Amino acid sequence: MKSDGLDSFYDKLGNKTIAPPINLENDDLNKFDSENFLNNYVRKTDEGFNQIDLIIEGIHCAACVWLNEKILHDTKGIIQADINFTTNKARIIWDEDELKLSDIILRIRSIGYNAYAYDSSIADIQATKAKRDYFIRMMVAVVASMNIMMISVAKYTGFFTGMDNDVKHMIHFAEFLLSTPVLFYSGWVFFKGAYFGLKNRVLNMDFLVSSGATLTYIYSLFILFGAKGESYFDSVAMIITFVLVGKYLEVIGKKSAVDTLDKIKSSLPLEATIIKDGIKKVVALNSINIGDIVQLKAGEKVPVDGKITKGNASFDESSLTGESIPVYKNVGSELYSGTINNDSLIEYEVTKDFKNSTFSSIVTLLEDSLNSKPKIQNTANEISKGFTTAILSLSLLTFLVWYFFGIDLGFDYEGTNHFEKSFIVGISVIVIACPCALALATPIASLIGISELAKKGLLFKEAKFIESIAKSDTVVFDKTGTLTKGELSVVKMRILDENIHKLNLLYSLLDSSSHPISVSVKKALLKKYDNLELKNLNEVKTINAKGVTAKYKNLDDKEFELIGGNIELMRDNEIWYKFDSTSSVYLFAINKKVIATFELEDEIKENAQDLIDYLKEQNLNIVMLTGDNEAVAKKISEKLGIKEYYASQTPISKAQYIKDLKAKGKTVVMVGDGLNDSVALGNADVAIAMGNSADVSLSISDIVLLNSSLKSLKESFVLSYRTYKFIKQNLLISLLYNVVTIPFAMAGFVMPLVAALSMSLSSLIVVLNSLRIKMK
Repeated sequence: MKSDGLDSFYDKLGNKTIAPPINLENDDLNKFDSENFLNNYVRKTDEGFNQIDLIIEGIHCAACVWLNEKILHDTKGIIQADINFTTNKARIIWDEDELKLSDIILRIRSIGYNAYAYDSSIADIQATKAKRDYFIRMMVAVVASMNIMMISVAKYTGFFTGMDNDVKHMIHFAEFLLSTPVLFYSGWVFFKGAYFGLKNRVLNMDFLVSSGATLTYIYSLFILFGAKGESYFDSVAMIITFVLVGKYLEVIGKKSAVDTLDKIKSSLPLEATIIKDGIKKVVALNSINIGDIVQLKAGEKVPVDGKITKGNASFDESSLTGESIPVYKNVGSELYSGTINNDSLIEYEVTKDFKNSTFSSIVTLLEDSLNSKPKIQNTANEISKGFTTAILSLSLLTFLVWYFFGIDLGFDYEGTNHFEKSFIVGISVIVIACPCALALATPIASLIGISELAKKGLLFKEAKFIESIAKSDTVVFDKTGTLTKGELSVVKMRILDENIHKLNLLYSLLDSSSHPISVSVKKALLKKYDNLELKNLNEVKTINAKGVTAKYKNLDDKEFELIGGNIELMRDNEIWYKFDSTSSVYLFAINKKVIATFELEDEIKENAQDLIDYLKEQNLNIVMLTGDNEAVAKKISEKLGIKEYYASQTPISKAQYIKDLKAKGKTVVMVGDGLNDSVALGNADVAIAMGNSADVSLSISDIVLLNSSLKSLKESFVLSYRTYKFIKQNLLISLLYNVVTIPFAMAGFVMPLVAALSMSLSSLIVVLNSLRIKMK
């Protein structure tokens, strides 16, 4: 981390352990190393390291996150430490051979924070407690400041009408009494943050607020006890109040952004009814085991994944897929947690425990996505480094220039002496600077973007993929199941002989096969003829990749040879029927005479054309890779207007194509759904899998379309572009704010209380601007 410009911080800290200011019994630390605790909260990564999610108590700003991450990164044995500013949730990966979990907790406590294992219910309680404490401190500041403002009316009126010194002293004393609890009680959070920052050689935002308010307070004390000039107790109270109010509004803004996640998490039931040895028992979700039988009543939500063993019902799966039409399920059908049983009592066998069930996995991935940081945030972090030191230097320089050179470009504060004017202008520079807006620019917009994407059925596994999509220049599509439905449909049917007996034989042959082509032809045949009957066929044989043959004897012992399949099967049986088509075909022959032909195509998905047109408008290069033959690939690409396509692709050739694009400097988004796409997905910059994809494709994907809708896929691009645009806007707003306001403060145009209000407003503007992501 020396490249981060923190040499002095690390040189000072070295490998020593800082004396912990939070005094807790050793037994409290020992529990973190107990076998029971580790089994419940710690899991292994693929690399064999330990991983835990902690809640860090005491974080109130982005600077706190920065400090904790830096301290943890400098701890030997910690592989990774990422903290979510919104939820205070930290994901820590460490090598247990290097250090124990209790050592990590002690490390966090050494800088004034506390940590405990993440539990959503406990986290909510702690968050509510912290919010209430914040609110009380803010209200003390607001009430005291309102009274100071009323008193200040009399003080400033006295500037023009004249005021006795004794009265003036009484006003100063009243302001002193009111501002003191504001500074030392309401402002305690800033003093605490500044203290631990200084202890670790880090100058943070808390130091700017606390130092600006404290210096003004000390100067005002000199005035109160006899020095010549005007007190600024009102400015002290206003600085703390404005910043606290801004922080509180910031919390409310973030709360609005995470409402979607909270709503999702709270929608699952807390208990379920299981049947064991014929006895019903209500148990907590985390007590349900694989193999248990769960009873589900009409109107109840499926608590964990499973397969129906008794009964049938229709299920509302809109919470997962966005599809409003109920899905009918019977014995053997799979159930997914979070879906709703609409109408009947059923029983099902549990196939996944609560932790690994669909709904729980989605919530976990959503929470994890908020821990990741887009690359653009690194830019903000680079800018933020040294910010406080630069501001303090500018403040000191401003004071010296004003005091020694008498430069006065701003307002003349009537009744103030030269030192006082120089001092107040220097304080204004400290107070008006705002690194918080810069620190908030990326995480708050990313949080809102992720929440909005989740509403659209889009599961981003990491927030950084928002930026990756926004910067992409090439989108590669698989065809089958991605751009097309993956289900063949009959587009042309020719019945050359409509004899009902022969049609019954065709129907019977089709019924003997489960091949997708046979199923589709059978469906089309039944749609046209509703009086077909099944016949008993003999010697039914399936010829791989070609079709089915069989024999049938009628009551007169007359034998019929039945053949159904593609052109190759007909030729193998010396049936020379001329039939040209670019579609998949199915021919049916009786005794070597073709009596029916069918042409089938994989239909293009709804909204596919709209998606392709939109991507073209964004000047993205669109490529289609498919394992199908040239004729089929050409037809689909022409229909959708995709100029670049490659047919007869193997999983390896697809992956190689992605690698070649990346070698040319392209940023590639790959969209696929099957096992054959998994290697290519793994090589793309952003891998997007359909919700009905093979498990391996889902596991290696970066984004999952829960409803497999191409409309949702378009939304992923639209919202990613929109979110990334607002991230850049936020960065610009925060940079422009500091570039414009700091020189104004240095020139003497800004009083400290105005500076405090301005600083708070800058953070609030960033939050409000981010909330515009929701608007369309």
